[in-house]
Amino acid sequence: MSGLLALLDDVAGIAKVAAASVDDVVMHAAKAGSKAAGAVIDDAAVTPKFVHGFAPARELPIVGKIALGSIRNKILILLPAALLLSAFAPWMIVPLLMLGGSYLCFEGAEKVYHLFRPHAPYADGQAPQDGDVTRLERQKVAGAIKTDFILSAEIMTIALAALPTGQTIWLQAAVLALVAVGITAVVYGSVALIVKADDVGLWMARIGHTGATRALGRGIVAVMPGFLKLLLIIGTAAMIWVGGSIIVHGLKDLGWPQTYDWIHHIAVDLALMSPTATGFVEWFVTAFFDGILGLAYGLLLIPLVAWVIDPLIHKVTGAPDSGAAH
Repeated sequence: MSGLLALLDDVAGIAKVAAASVDDVVMHAAKAGSKAAGAVIDDAAVTPKFVHGFAPARELPIVGKIALGSIRNKILILLPAALLLSAFAPWMIVPLLMLGGSYLCFEGAEKVYHLFRPHAPYADGQAPQDGDVTRLERQKVAGAIKTDFILSAEIMTIALAALPTGQTIWLQAAVLALVAVGITAVVYGSVALIVKADDVGLWMARIGHTGATRALGRGIVAVMPGFLKLLLIIGTAAMIWVGGSIIVHGLKDLGWPQTYDWIHHIAVDLALMSPTATGFVEWFVTAFFDGILGLAYGLLLIPLVAWVIDPLIHKVTGAPDSGAAH
């Protein structure tokens, strides 16, 4: 009997350790995922354009294909790469984060630039002349998965950098896997709701049993175009803010803390002037200056990409220019 009690006690101890490990994974995953908010919002804002123009019956299957490609990107490629990076070249994490932050600043700044200087649609990714809808769908899905890979790489790198030092490789793998699955589910679940919202609204407006239901359906249809524009604005702002924040923190980590210290001191001084909202004011001021610097940096990158990087990529790979600043 005493042996059985000892065994049960050991099992209980193992269960407590396992539960604590699960709690650690969930806690670290939540913190790491929150750090990648800007890239996540942009991912959700960008993806709906890839299903634009297709029949309603094809919208959810296309979103599903993109989500599956996103999971493959994160689990099969980016997660192992992140673990190898953490194990053998942790010094590369900050430069890679800054590279990803530069991409976010550039993408956000380019969208702002084109608000004031509209340009023609890019040549790549347009509908084939022969009207082959199946081929167009494959092209759109492939393009979306490529875009997702870049954003997913940034998300996974941010999540890796957010983990405390000294964690085991198994905890790192579990946290990154949970972040990958959770963020993919949130992003593409949201995208599915967004792209089908107008169809749901039309359905409610047509067959609603009450006037209120029909009115709600018409309201959803009327609101969705504005909501998509608002989502795009939020996604752009989040990209610029997060990108700028990554650059500022990266410079600090590499030994140039002046910009970080300047923003921090201003944020703290202004926060102390608002004792009822100290935390919010400090966050808002920090985000504001990170965003301003991110936008300025991104605007500086536009001619570099248009005149140097794009032509170089085109020369090496034969791929078309991205159209930056055209």
